[in-house]
Amino acid sequence: MSLTDDRADLTQLIYRFCTLMDEGRFEDLRSVFAEEVASKDPSGAPVRGRDAVIAGAAAAHSPGERSQHLVHNVLIDVDGDRADVTASVVVILSDDTAPEGAIAPEPKLTISSRLRYGAVRAPEGWRVSSIDGDLVWASHKQPEAAPA
Repeated sequence: MSLTDDRADLTQLIYRFCTLMDEGRFEDLRSVFAEEVASKDPSGAPVRGRDAVIAGAAAAHSPGERSQHLVHNVLIDVDGDRADVTASVVVILSDDTAPEGAIAPEPKLTISSRLRYGAVRAPEGWRVSSIDGDLVWASHKQPEAAPA
């Protein structure tokens, strides 16, 4: 496999991860994570293992909530069967239903992060072995007060 093929496969891996998150297909995350994937929970505590990371991802997303991950500035360094991937990711969260009179749900929280992914080549292809990152900015729409 060429370096160009590896970079294309790794980019698709990150896109697939974000798409599965947006679609709420948490069990399908098994197709992107290595068995011993490492991440952190929202408090910063380490989380290890595919099942634990998937459970944490599912718990962080509420029913009735939509998300959209916008991935850009993907940079990839491949070293044999390991790779480091960085990407800027903007996540937009909204309720599942549009407010009365609106054509679509409105964003309630937007988060921009610079994420670092480790990846390993497995027999079935590249898999995410670690996820870490830094928050760059956030924008939170305050709920409107109910009329008195």
